[in-house]
Amino acid sequence: MRELLLATAASLEASGAPDEALGVRRAGRGVGPFRSAESMVPVGRAWRLGVLLLGRDGSLAATGSITRAVTPTRAQNLSGQVERRRADRLAASRGSFEEGEVVNFGYSAVAVDAASLEAGAGVVSVAADGTLLVRWGTTDAERRPLADYLRDRAALLLETP
Repeated sequence: MRELLLATAASLEASGAPDEALGVRRAGRGVGPFRSAESMVPVGRAWRLGVLLLGRDGSLAATGSITRAVTPTRAQNLSGQVERRRADRLAASRGSFEEGEVVNFGYSAVAVDAASLEAGAGVVSVAADGTLLVRWGTTDAERRPLADYLRDRAALLLETP
């Protein structure tokens, strides 16, 4: 599996495929009314390949949430979900991201050890015949070979203008 991930990363790197920022939330510092605002800090870059984030070093993570680092307009007191997305954009804009940059956050590392893959609880698992599978939907029926999935998603990423 490691060879497949590294080969895919090398192919994407060589072809100049666009990657995206990875960020983590950082709570504001201080006490009481003297607390700074929450922000996101950059922790790396990865290619978003559907339900997976692939790092240049072959690391693999399951996608979480995504936002853009833009300063949002004034609060409009709409639904809680709209205001949460606004807060995400604001936190990203307070980080060291370029204006308008796509930021992936809330992602989780994919366990690629043999025991985790055989258990099949994560987004990547191994079939009885030894084929690596990725679950790209919510049901077990939505699994396909990891090599095919990475190839298809990399091709889509390269076709994007």
